[in-house]
Amino acid sequence: MSHTSAATRATSPAPPSGSHRFSSVINQIAEEMQTLDDHGTPADYIPMLADADPRRFGMAVAEPDGTVYGVGDWRQPFSTQSISKVFALALALSLDGGQLWQGVGREPSGNPFNSLVQLEYENGIPRNPFINAGALVVTDRLQALTGDAAGQVRDLLRTESGNAAIDFVPQVAASEAAFGDRNAALAHFMASYGNITLPVPALLAAYFRQCSIEASCADLALAAGFLARGGARADGSALLTRSQAKQVNAVMLTCGTYDAAGEFAYRVGLPGKSGVGGGIIAIVPGVCTLCVWSPGLDKRGNSVAGVSALDRFTTLTGLSVF
Repeated sequence: MSHTSAATRATSPAPPSGSHRFSSVINQIAEEMQTLDDHGTPADYIPMLADADPRRFGMAVAEPDGTVYGVGDWRQPFSTQSISKVFALALALSLDGGQLWQGVGREPSGNPFNSLVQLEYENGIPRNPFINAGALVVTDRLQALTGDAAGQVRDLLRTESGNAAIDFVPQVAASEAAFGDRNAALAHFMASYGNITLPVPALLAAYFRQCSIEASCADLALAAGFLARGGARADGSALLTRSQAKQVNAVMLTCGTYDAAGEFAYRVGLPGKSGVGGGIIAIVPGVCTLCVWSPGLDKRGNSVAGVSALDRFTTLTGLSVF
């Protein structure tokens, strides 16, 4: 059980031991997660992720002042995958404001994250920014605004976490590209409605690169802190307005765990965003941010132990947006 402060986290690779109001809770949770009967199955459709050990588990809690605590594999980098979509959305909103919402909705999809079904009868406008189609729209806008969407997401993670080593994993991006036919179909279909501006191959390259970023639970809990601070970055400057931070948290609550968002809200009661690398970030506005990682997934693409751990956290602490 360790922690590090905002002042020391960039220069201290071995954070000092310390106590914390959540320390006994997350240690208890880590012990409980080892006894789960079913840890799920890693994402086998991405070959670079298929061999991960589903029993691995890490959990970090970061306070708004930048102090972060963790247990288990909380310093182990893993593939962020769709968690990166939260940071892409925040950047696009910060640069483009409400214009972004003309091309992507804010409603739960009720369908798998890579579904084509709704796009056809909703004229190429994806339901929300966290399913694959919606994330492609966000990356398209961010690429148009910055010229390097993936680089902007990586740099935001580096700055907010204090970890300059966060980076892409080219082999993961290549692995996704090799099995990216469904994403290509989504992009081409939206392009036929004028909802994609980049050439589709360039968009897909930026999207797969963004999803290939590796970071740890500690990194992601710290990097997501602006959503617990009403949009304020680690240095106190504004990344988002308070209203925009509320909007991102709201969409995370209703759409952040794909077609299991209702079950996640019921069990956990926090805004959250999962990725098929096994990570989940969750926000307790004004109190803390959390990140859990365990690579075994359920049939909807969410970490089995991750959801269980967050369920136990809100149950044991009483912290919830409800």
